[in-house]
Formats: sequence, structure tokens, C-alpha cells
Amino acid sequence: MIIPAVFAEEGTEEKAKVAIIIDDFGGNIDGVYRFLKAEIPITVAVMPFLDESTEQSVAADELGFEVIIHLPLEPIKGKASWLGPMPITSDLSTEEVKSRVRKAIKDVPHAKGINNHMGSKIVGNERIMRAILEVASEHNLYIIDSGTSADSVIPELALEMKLRYGVRDTFLDDTRSSRNHVYKQMLKLYDQAERRGEAIGIGHVGIKGTDTFNGISDALKYLEDRQVEIVPVSDIIPTAIDVDPSGFWQHIVE
Repeated sequence: MIIPAVFAEEGTEEKAKVAIIIDDFGGNIDGVYRFLKAEIPITVAVMPFLDESTEQSVAADELGFEVIIHLPLEPIKGKASWLGPMPITSDLSTEEVKSRVRKAIKDVPHAKGINNHMGSKIVGNERIMRAILEVASEHNLYIIDSGTSADSVIPELALEMKLRYGVRDTFLDDTRSSRNHVYKQMLKLYDQAERRGEAIGIGHVGIKGTDTFNGISDALKYLEDRQVEIVPVSDIIPTAIDVDPSGFWQHIVE
């Protein structure tokens, strides 16, 4: 899945590609409307079943953003309240898992893919992840592993099921991050893209959403001369059958 930079013609370097996923859309929280009103071509990850999930999905699509479902999955540690309504938890039957994923797809129209919200307990559960990926396959959705667990079965299942998938390279923020931290993480993301040809970063709206927006905006002014372009996730994740799974965990450990 790691694609090296190539040359379009002698002496002309093709631009590396970066996808910036912004998680936790769906509510009226910091950063949402800053990103929707800006011209940064982010991929909008919408949590289902929130007050504005459907509204923001439609608005993002109309504004030209790629939309994905930010599917809440149970973590090993964490508060249940962080998951929001109708999360995927380990006590659910296979049919209930599939039912909740199908409902999420209806609640987040125009979605092209799915990534996980939290989920360190679920991404390693083959029964549940297979159920999620089977529904994704029914709707021709790609899968992005947010990289919350080294025990994830997503790459193996995606390859088996011939689904397009990718994995997060860098988190741009966290609950304590500052505008300057996000700026530095953006530089790291661009460096990764230039080495490999592509990279995926994940940031968030919410408590630190304004800092995330400002940090990304600051970095883009500094990085505008770099040979890197921001694209939707679907532009850079390969066809699953062409992916070498041995490269997957390079993204997690770096």
C-alpha cells in the first residue's frame, strides 16, 4: 500500500498526495463550519445518529467534500458516552452489528467509505469486523483503519474480501494539542507523503477543533511550494487486491 513517488517524464516529479480526514462531524461543535466554509479539500468523517449528521453530510457533499462514515466502535478503555448513539459494541449479535451499520449508512448520505471512531476492542474482533466489512462491501464503501490497535484484522479481511482499504499515518491532533502541535504534525505528514508518494492524516473537530483548523491552515501557507497535493481519500487508497499487507504496520509504528 506504500506507493513511491514516480516521475511523469524525465525531470518532472509527480506530486505526492495527502488525504486529510477530519473526524467527529455531526454536531454543532468547534471547527465544523470553519472547515465547511474553507477551501481545504478535506475528507469529512461524520458520526451517525447525531443532531446534524444527515444535514452536515448533505452540506459537505454539496460543497464538494468527500464524505465518509465515522463509525463508533467500542474501545478497550474509555467512557461509553464518548461513543454516541448506537455504537458497535462487543455484546451485539452479528445481525445487530449489520443492522446498525446499514442504519449508519442511511443516516450519513453520500458516504464513500467508513473509518472507525475509537474501536481498539472491536477492530481485533474478526466476527464483528467481518460483519461491518460485509455491509461495506454491499454498498461499495472503502475502509480506513484509524490505527487505534496493532491487533486490527482490517487489512487481512479487506484483502480477503477484495475491499479497498487504507490506514492512518499520522494523527494531526489530540485532546491536549495546540495550534502549533497541529502545524508540526502537518509538516510530518507532508514529509511522509514525499517519502512514500502518499499519506493519510486524521484530525478532529470538537473541543480542539478551532486549533486543528488554524494549525492546518498555518501549515498549508508554509507548505504551499511543496510538491504535495491534498486529495480525497478515494484518490490514494489502492485496490485491495493490489495491496501488499506486509507494509500495513509501517504506518502504525512510525
